[in-house]
Amino acid sequence: MQNKRKHKTKDMSKIGLIIGREYKTRVRKKSFIVMTILGPILFAALMVAPAILMRLEDDDFKNIAVIDETGMFDQYSLKNTKNLNFDFVSDKYFEGNYYNVSKAKTDLKDSEHFALLYIPINAMSSNNGSVQLFSYQQPNMGLKMHISNGIEKKAEELKLSKKAEELEISQKEIDNILMVANTSINVITTTMNDDGTEKESSTTVAMIIGYLCGFLIYMFIFMYGSMVMNGVIEEKSNRIVEVIVSSVKPFQLMLGKIIGVALVGITQFVLWVMLTLGIVSVTYAVMQKDLSPADLNPQTQIMGSSLTDTTDVNTDDMAKFSEITQAMDSVNYVGLLLMFLFYFVGGYLLYAGMFAIAGSAVDNETDTQQFTLPITVPLILGIFVMLSAINNPDGSLAYWFSIIPFTSPIVMMVRIPFGVPFTDIIISMALLVVTFIAITWLAAKIYRVGILMYGKKTNYKELWKWLKYKN
Repeated sequence: MQNKRKHKTKDMSKIGLIIGREYKTRVRKKSFIVMTILGPILFAALMVAPAILMRLEDDDFKNIAVIDETGMFDQYSLKNTKNLNFDFVSDKYFEGNYYNVSKAKTDLKDSEHFALLYIPINAMSSNNGSVQLFSYQQPNMGLKMHISNGIEKKAEELKLSKKAEELEISQKEIDNILMVANTSINVITTTMNDDGTEKESSTTVAMIIGYLCGFLIYMFIFMYGSMVMNGVIEEKSNRIVEVIVSSVKPFQLMLGKIIGVALVGITQFVLWVMLTLGIVSVTYAVMQKDLSPADLNPQTQIMGSSLTDTTDVNTDDMAKFSEITQAMDSVNYVGLLLMFLFYFVGGYLLYAGMFAIAGSAVDNETDTQQFTLPITVPLILGIFVMLSAINNPDGSLAYWFSIIPFTSPIVMMVRIPFGVPFTDIIISMALLVVTFIAITWLAAKIYRVGILMYGKKTNYKELWKWLKYKN
C-alpha cells in the first residue's frame, strides 16, 4: 500500500513537472507577451471606439448651401446642429423667374459649402416627393437622414395645416391632438423566482452578455486547443518526445500538456480582463477631462436630437439608459464568471484531448486538416446555434445543443444570462465532465501510439487500430 502511494505521488510530481514546463515555456514566448498586450488594446478599442468616433465626428463641420424653390423652409425646419449649418442662398441664385441651380453647382467647387441642397417647387406636392443633394464627396447617412427627417416633418405640418383649414380646426387644437396621440411605451421586463422575489432585467443586456460569453468560449477553445496540437507536432517532429516518454508515461505527458496550456489560457484571460478594464477606465477618464460642461450635459449630446424635439429624445434616452444600467446592476457577475470558467475549462479539456489526437497522428501541420475538420465542425455549429439561441433561448434547439457536450460550452453560456433551470445546468455540466473523461481515455490510448509513429500517413482506420492496442 505504501509503495502504491509513493508511486502515485511520484506520478503526480511528474505531471506537475510537465505542467510547469509547459506553462513556463509558453508564458515566456514572445507571442504570448505580444498577444497579452495587444489583446486588451484591441478589446478596449472596440469598447472606446464609438465614443472616439463621436468625438471625431464632432470636429467634422459641414456647411450646406440650400436653394428652396418652395419658400417653405427656414432655420427652424432645417435645424442647424453642432456639425451642420444650412446656408439659404436662394436669393443669390434667383434670376428673373427661375433659380439658376447650374450656376450654384458650378460655384460649389470653390465655395466653403460641403454640398448643395436643392428643394424643387414640386417637392411637397405628393407623398413621394424628392430633393437633390449635390456634393463632390459622398455624404454620410447621418446628413441624409437629418435632411430627410426635417423635410418630412415640414411636409406633415403643411398637410395638417391644410386639413385643419378644411375642417375649420385651429392649429392649437391640432397641436393638442398630436400631443395626446404622441405615446411612448417602454416594456420593462421583470423576472420572477420560485420564492416570489422579483428582479428587473433587460433582454438587450442578456443578449449582449450571452453573445460575448459564447464567442469568447469559442475563441479560447479553438485557440488554446490548437496550441496543444501544435505543441505535440513540434515535439514529435523534433524527436524530443522520445526522450520525454523514456521518463514519463504518454498519458502523463498528454495530461500535463493539456493542463499546462489551460493554465496559460486562464492566465492570459485574467490579464486581458484586468488590462482591458484599466485601459478603458483611463481612456474614459482622459476623455471626460477634455469635455466641456456642455458636452457632459446629456441634454446637448444625444445623437440625432436635431431630428425631433430635443427634450423628448433626451427623456426617452435617459429612461432607456437608466433601465439598462439597472439591468446590468442586477446581473450576477460572480455566478456568470464561475459558469464561464467552468465551461471554458470543461470545453477546453474536451477539445484539447481531440486536438492532442490530431497532433499525435501527423508529422507536420499540413497533414492536420483531415483530423481537425471533424473537431472544428461542432464548434462552428455551436456558433450558428448560439445566434439562434439568442432569439429563442428556451427553444428545443437551444436546449439540446446546450446539453450536448460538444456544443454546450458555447450555447449554454448564451442561455445562462436569460435564466436557465438549475436542472438543465446540472445535466449539461455532468455530461460535459463525463464526456471529457471518456475523450481523455480515448485520446490517451491513441496518443501513446501516435507520438512515436513517424513517416507514415495516418488515416481513421489506422487510428482505430491504435485504439484497440492493449497496454
